[in-house]
Formats: sequence, structure tokens, C-alpha cells
Amino acid sequence: MSSFQLNLNPLKEPLGFIKVLEWIASIFAFATCGGFKGKTEILVSCVKEPENKTITAAFGYPFRLNEASFQTPQDVTVCGVDWKKYVLIGDYSSSAQFYVTFAVFVFLYCIAALLLYVGYTNLYRDSRKLTMTDFVITIVVTFLWLVSTSAWAKALTDIKSATGSSIVQELKPCSIQGVMCQFVSVTSMGSLNVSVIFGFLNMILWGGNAWFVYKETSFHSPSNTSTSQGECLHLKP
Repeated sequence: MSSFQLNLNPLKEPLGFIKVLEWIASIFAFATCGGFKGKTEILVSCVKEPENKTITAAFGYPFRLNEASFQTPQDVTVCGVDWKKYVLIGDYSSSAQFYVTFAVFVFLYCIAALLLYVGYTNLYRDSRKLTMTDFVITIVVTFLWLVSTSAWAKALTDIKSATGSSIVQELKPCSIQGVMCQFVSVTSMGSLNVSVIFGFLNMILWGGNAWFVYKETSFHSPSNTSTSQGECLHLKP
């Protein structure tokens, strides 16, 4: 195996430059999803208590909403109901964790690929196995970006529904006579929308980069043997 020799020229070419963009985009993908924390609030009033109280349910990554119980101010009982017994509906951890975990693996692969490009340039381009492996991985990653992002986008739609105004109809205490519930607000999910956008952006970047990786394979570049034979035939009188 050849020794490490730093060569930044691949970063000036589409092969390396797009890989840098993929590395950055993967960071935004898992950071905007994995770092989210929010809460939904409901205003509760009843005949027994003239003062309205706000109950909240905090949720975040990995979005196991069925573990997010409602909390009352200073843990006091509101309208004679133990609100801690009631939780949001749904478990979307599988889609969220698949998306974030995959993005982290892509982040690590981009680092390894960039080190190969700039440190072992000749080894990469002279090895049929390395270029072919890189091409196959690129195709697989493109497909998995589509799958993981689509699954996460569907889960995000369900999360918005499960934490929105519809939760008032789902909470059993809100149907008790004398208890009135009013949806107040839910934390903005703009960063989660951005995570979906970056997921599809990653898919586009990897799909576009597949062509430049393909150009490095033996399928696109003729072998040295074929080139030499062609030159000999051309020079033969």
C-alpha cells in the first residue's frame, strides 16, 4: 500500500468537491432532527377551579410520544385529574433513529472517502476494486437517502398531527363533564422541516455524484492494456 501523500487537487474536481458538500449536508441532516426539543400546551378550566391552568407535554428526538406525559404547573392537581397518567399518542422513534443514524454513517463515510481522495489519490485511481466499491456505495447511499427521508417525512407529518389541536379530542379528561380543554400552542417544527429538505438534498447530491464516481471506474475508463493495444495497432504499418 502506498504511503500517505497529501494532494488537494481532487477537492478542485467534482469528485472531491461534491463529497465535501455531501459531508456538510449530512451534518445538517442529523443535527436538525436529532437536536429537536419541543412541547405542546393545553389550557384547562373547570367549574371547581375558577383559575385556568396550562398543562404541557414535552417531546423531542427520538419522538417516542407515548412516553411524553402531561405536566401541570408545580405538579398541582388540575380539575381533580392526575394528568401524568396521560401521554401523547404514537411512537415514531424507528423512522427518526433510522434517518439520524444513517446520516451519521454517511458523515463518517464522507470523511473516510475524502481522506482516500486527498491522501491516496494514485492508489484510488489505479485500483479497480476501490473505485468500483465507491461507485456501488454511492448508488446504495442514494437509494437509502430516498427511503430514510421519505419515512421520516411521513413520520413528521404524523408527529405534527399528534401534537397539534387534535390532541384535545384524544384526551379522556377533556371529555369529562365540567372540564374544558383548549389547545394553546406547539413548538415550531421548522428545524424538522429543514431536516427533511436536507434529506432530499443529500439524495440529489449523491445521485449526481454517482456519475463522477462512475467515471473513475474501469467501466468508463479503458484499461491500460486496451490503450496500449490500440496504440500498437495504430502505429503498425
